[in-house]
Amino acid sequence: MLDKLIALKEHVKTASQNPAFIHNAWFVKWHLEIVDKIAGELLTHYPQADRVMVEVMVWLHDYGKILDFDNQYEVTLTAGRQKLMQLGFPPAFIEQTISNISILDKKMELDLTNAPIEVQIVSSADGLSHFIGPFMHLWWQENHTKPFTELMEDNRSKALKDMTRKIVLPEAKAAAELRYKFLLEQLGDVPQKIL
Repeated sequence: MLDKLIALKEHVKTASQNPAFIHNAWFVKWHLEIVDKIAGELLTHYPQADRVMVEVMVWLHDYGKILDFDNQYEVTLTAGRQKLMQLGFPPAFIEQTISNISILDKKMELDLTNAPIEVQIVSSADGLSHFIGPFMHLWWQENHTKPFTELMEDNRSKALKDMTRKIVLPEAKAAAELRYKFLLEQLGDVPQKIL
């Protein structure tokens, strides 16, 4: 299935370059590749996970966002299923992958600590990725007409969701703790004592 995985990655990279996609200038390098790296590191802690499924989920979890931002969750499931079929992934693998992504998308409704390990890995990697590189700062660039206080609150809300709903594995939580604290300081939570 390695050839199919490589083809999926190349397809998503190409689709991400569409100028109609708001994040086209940075999405692969500063999001998907970082999620992929973190997921790979998490896989070393969870060898029972299906490595190929995790990698497919990494590259497919935001597929709908790339194709149709306003309907991203539905499009990820429908167009994602079609793309996996077109690439020749086995039907049972496709259905499990789509089911896992559907669970991943319900992070605000479900406790992902009870989800399949592949979902926990991708969710944790996705959430942690937002604290690595310029992800949070790019929001400011793309929404530069908003007041900075609103942008700060947007990032605070995103970070809180990542920490409380998406990052569920202990290794990812530990890696996120100091980054989260630092981000909150940048967003106005100035500690009483700094030195």
